[in-house]
Parts: sequence; C-alpha cells; structure tokens
Amino acid sequence: MPNNHSKPHEKTHGHHHGKISYLENPERRKAFSPETLLKRIPLKNTDSVLDFGAGTGYFTIPAAKQVDGDVYALDTDLSMLEMIKTKAAKEELTNIVPIQGGEGELSIPKESIDVVIASLVLHEIDPLAETLMKIKELLKAGGHLAVVELESKKKPDQKAPRVSLAGMEKEIEDAGLCITDKFFPADSLYVLIARKQE
Repeated sequence: MPNNHSKPHEKTHGHHHGKISYLENPERRKAFSPETLLKRIPLKNTDSVLDFGAGTGYFTIPAAKQVDGDVYALDTDLSMLEMIKTKAAKEELTNIVPIQGGEGELSIPKESIDVVIASLVLHEIDPLAETLMKIKELLKAGGHLAVVELESKKKPDQKAPRVSLAGMEKEIEDAGLCITDKFFPADSLYVLIARKQE
C-alpha cells in the first residue's frame, strides 16, 4: 500500500493537477527548456540525479536521456509518478527510479547523488532548512543542487507561498552549500546552482 499520509511539516501537493497544464505547457518549454538547465549544471554521463518533487517528469526524462546513472523521481503524488513511468516506457528509458514520498522519507543512501534538481517545490516545504540539510547529506562531495523557483511578488493577493531569490540564497548557504551560478531564465523565474564542497 502506498503511504499517502502527510507528515505535519510537509505541505501536500493537492494542487498538483492544476499544475500539470503549467508544467507541460509548450510555452514554458520554449521560455525555459529542461536542457537549458541541464547544460548549466556540470552534468557527466556517469552521474546519478535526484529530481526532488519530480511532478510530470519535466526534468526527470531529459536528465535520464543525458546520464547513464540512476535518475530518482521523488514525488508525493502517485499519479505524477505513473505519468513519469509511462513517459519513460515510451522513451525506452530504464534508468528512472520512481519514489513516492515526502522529503522526510528519503530512502536514498547518503552521499550517493551527484545532482539534485528541485524545481518549483522548495517554497512548499516548511521547515526548509531541515530539507536542505537532508539534500546536502545525499549529495556526494562536489555534487550540485539546482533550484528553480518563482521570485516572490510583494502583492497582498498572492496566495501561493514563494521564497525570494535572496531568501533562498541565504537558506542554501546556511545549509553549507556554495552558490556557483544564478540566472533568470524567464520572467520572475530564478535558478540557483549550488555545490557541496569536496
């Protein structure tokens, strides 16, 4: 039986289904393709990758095409993982490992991942510091974390939680990771790439 209960510190991904149309939007792909991000991360074909909050596999599938190592697709939503499995089968990709669960239930061995991609997910996690420490533990020395988030808009009508670029930078640095790259691939979208020291 899949474990569907949420821990108190995890926010559920109930809005995932509304997110599918956004995640799979061809306009979004044009503005910021997964390949654009993967080129900015020093990705080697032997690397293992964790797509943290994998959603529809927007980054999982392209990453699995670029590496021979395992690509772990982690999401709380089983329907998202089923979607990734279907896409992987269609593309004949055999290196994707779907994992259902939240950030509190990572069953991946410490220091076994070269690259963690966290796209549009970290703003949902509270406390964030704890999760970033867990991600750091999973990374090999010299491994990279790539964070994609929407810049915080200071509008009273904004319902979705967001973390500003400055706030995210501080959280990442507080977790002991060193930021090596930052860029804005599309309007209000920012990317931070951080490295775990050797």
